[in-house]
Amino acid sequence: QVQLVESGGGLVQPGGSLRLSCAASTSIDAFDDERWYRQAPGLQRELVAQIFASGDTYYLDSVKGRFTISRDNAANTVYLQMNDLKPEDTAVYYCYTWDGFKLDRGPGTQVTVSS
Repeated sequence: QVQLVESGGGLVQPGGSLRLSCAASTSIDAFDDERWYRQAPGLQRELVAQIFASGDTYYLDSVKGRFTISRDNAANTVYLQMNDLKPEDTAVYYCYTWDGFKLDRGPGTQVTVSS
């Protein structure tokens, strides 16, 4: 079973940037896709961004143009570059991987956008 560890969260002012990282314990070449979800207090978890093995990507409408998902296969790491952050982006961000059979998840990293 793959172990995933997110990092890069923190407190940032509106308009600021953060880059989240998700380090995998195994090669990410084996995964069909990698995803970033987020969950704010009292709300359902939502899919923020997804990158497929083909390189195709998906973004939640509210983050299009501001967030970019990418991966470094050599480093077994998936990234989420977040620019122009807004208070409504405040949430715990989780990294997921899908290998065609199971979905694995990291413990999450807190992102707080506040002045």
